[in-house]
Amino acid sequence: MALLELTGISKRFGAVHALDAVDFDADRGEVVALVGDNGAGKSTLIKVIAGINPADEGDIAFDGRPVHLGSPQAASDLGIATVYQDLALCDNLDAVANVFVGHERGWGFGRSFRWLAEASMEHQAMGLLERLSVGIADVRLPVAALSGGQRQSIAVARATLGQPKLVMLDEPTAALGVAQTAQVLDLVRRLRDDGLAVVIISHNLVDVFAVADRIQVLRLGRNVASFDARETTAEDVVAAITGAKTEAVHQTYVSEAAG
Repeated sequence: MALLELTGISKRFGAVHALDAVDFDADRGEVVALVGDNGAGKSTLIKVIAGINPADEGDIAFDGRPVHLGSPQAASDLGIATVYQDLALCDNLDAVANVFVGHERGWGFGRSFRWLAEASMEHQAMGLLERLSVGIADVRLPVAALSGGQRQSIAVARATLGQPKLVMLDEPTAALGVAQTAQVLDLVRRLRDDGLAVVIISHNLVDVFAVADRIQVLRLGRNVASFDARETTAEDVVAAITGAKTEAVHQTYVSEAAG
């Protein structure tokens, strides 16, 4: 039984049918890549799971029981965490403050006499980053001074603060260099090895094949293919994304390599 199971999910925005009877699932200890061209419905599906745009039709089960993802809080309460492409970090705050933003620890009495538990938050943040094997020399530096890979890692650490069961990552390696991309992909593997279900959206098939166990393809808001990443090729995935024949995609790859 999958940790997350969506059946017949549909979502409309006026006359636009963004999702049409989509099925999707993700289980503990696996990375599922959700791929497709622009407008395929990937972001809409992620927002349905995150509770931002509840589905118009379809059924959702989580941890073996039917659920209604009617709000981000409902998704969070179940153990679903999402890291969006913009990361939503506060550049002027340090790593510790960003990990705990909105969930600050404090002590004192009443509402007027409270103080932040800075030492406790720093210790817990460093523990989270260490568990994820994230190397940040000074967690008190403003995150604006950190690399793209480190910033992505802080956003993931914040997402794991509440010990989620499923983490969704939207284009986690976009605009990153080679070394930073490798750092983020290692982070994805560690989340999987910790027993979490991980869903990633990515246009970069090299990155997808580096970490994914399964690849789900959407096209024009519909399911078109599901692949075992170990038993398929980039050409097969591209053919599913574009609707082209695999042979034609292979010829394009060969021509580009020769050129």
